[in-house]
Amino acid sequence: MSWFVTTLKAYPEIAIFLALGIGYWVGGKSYKGFSLGAVTSTLLVAIVIGILGVKISPNVKSVFFLMFLFAVGYGVGPQFVRGIAKDGLPQAIFAVIMALLSLGAAVIAAMLAGYDLGSAAGLFAGSQTISASMGLATDAINRLGRTPEETQALLDAMPIAYAVTYIFGTVGSAIILAQIGPKMLGIDLVAACKAYEQKLGAGQGAADATHWYEFEVRAYAIADNSPFIGRTVGEIEAGTPAGVRAFVERIRRGGKLIEADQATVIEAGDIVAVGGKRDQMIARLGPSGREVEDAELLDIKTEGVDIYVSNKTVDGKPLEELAHWPGARGVFLKKIRRGPTETAIPVLPKTQLFRGDVITVVGRTQDINAAAKNLGYIDRPTTVTDVAFVSLAITIGALLGAIVINVSGIPLTISTAGGALIAGIVFGWFRAIHPTFGRIPEPTLWFMNSVGLNVFIAVVGISAGPGFVAGLQKLGISLFLWGIFATTIPLVLGMFIAKYVFRFDPALILGICAGSRTTTAALGMVCETAKSQVPGLGYTVTYAVGNTLLTIWGMVVIMILA
Repeated sequence: MSWFVTTLKAYPEIAIFLALGIGYWVGGKSYKGFSLGAVTSTLLVAIVIGILGVKISPNVKSVFFLMFLFAVGYGVGPQFVRGIAKDGLPQAIFAVIMALLSLGAAVIAAMLAGYDLGSAAGLFAGSQTISASMGLATDAINRLGRTPEETQALLDAMPIAYAVTYIFGTVGSAIILAQIGPKMLGIDLVAACKAYEQKLGAGQGAADATHWYEFEVRAYAIADNSPFIGRTVGEIEAGTPAGVRAFVERIRRGGKLIEADQATVIEAGDIVAVGGKRDQMIARLGPSGREVEDAELLDIKTEGVDIYVSNKTVDGKPLEELAHWPGARGVFLKKIRRGPTETAIPVLPKTQLFRGDVITVVGRTQDINAAAKNLGYIDRPTTVTDVAFVSLAITIGALLGAIVINVSGIPLTISTAGGALIAGIVFGWFRAIHPTFGRIPEPTLWFMNSVGLNVFIAVVGISAGPGFVAGLQKLGISLFLWGIFATTIPLVLGMFIAKYVFRFDPALILGICAGSRTTTAALGMVCETAKSQVPGLGYTVTYAVGNTLLTIWGMVVIMILA
């Protein structure tokens, strides 16, 4: 044991990986649906390591925290800008109000309890489950001009308060929103979501066009008396009833295979390969054609790919309208993902697509390429990251954040961390509309988000280790109770404001509140309770705004209480 401790002190980089390894392992375990999560687990393990006397350079956490904040901004950028600028404005305004309520509750709790600045910042971060705010709070504390001893004492108090309040911040938020919230608001969540799905066209014929898994290609021999003879493929496809989508993909004529397009004319004796929903094809082609087996004809190359939506003409258009665009011919939609949390969006006729969405489609390669030209670009899997873009963008943001403006002797700055966050938002939004550069693959973005934050948390925990036990003994019960106050009050007030002031649809209220508080665990429980993905429609814009503001509030808490 003595050798182990001595080695960690001599090589503190080992201590970081040890904290990450045990933290992620413990955080991945759950008991009856409850899990500490990687951040809290890593923090607790790091504190234990810190008690051994391991010292880590603060520059390590600064590097990884800048990387993390840029990734956060990059992920939320498209939704943040859209929420501020367009249809999501009411949701964005609500997210601002919820963020102010969260800030106010934590500040009031800290003032009433008489906590120091470090404990106040930790109380805010834990009760609102916004770990990133501790980074900006750290910068703010370091700029106060206190003695090194006073500064370190404040920094050591922060993770203690965070660890104590985070558990209820996570579990309590989920219970309040998913279990208590519907009863408080008098909402039948399941019925409300079903009603909202009806508004989006659930059950209509057009919705069936999006069920890609019912898509298949079948071969039909054109009968001698078929009404399709002498008509072009485009005329036949345009004449299908509302809600029916079927496409002539290929034709066998006189033993030869012909790739069909909209100008191809159907002749007697043709065998056509038709793609679409099996029930629609049976109803449509059954009376006028005889299904045949033709393996070569049906051997059509298809693929399923992700398309990154970036075309501004698509922005805000419902699926039922986009289904009739020329570029949608032969393409069937599988799913829609939106925002940095890749929230699943219901695939229904009136569901709108927005720039920054990622849709998964299936169809012939040539049809998918045509669709991509209308929608954005094909987001094919890759492991290559535009490191030059990432590094220079962080540099620009951090340089702007390093600027300090003195107002009446008070130094004002957004800090290098705040600059990195803003740079991420700006460049993330810019990439959404010009997706030809700045690619960060999803696994890399996850690494920057998760590992970047947890390395920062590990260094914070190791540094705070020596004073953790004494601080917990002094403030433990008090912190936990004030944490409940700071978590509960904003959520309860927010739900009533969402219902009676903003008058959001009952199906979206709880998702909007979860997004404003950036609690993905609560959204998962809400969707499970609702038996629907509809609450996710209210999550993405509010998450983007809430995540940005709550992170910045870490600095604001210190400014207010200092």
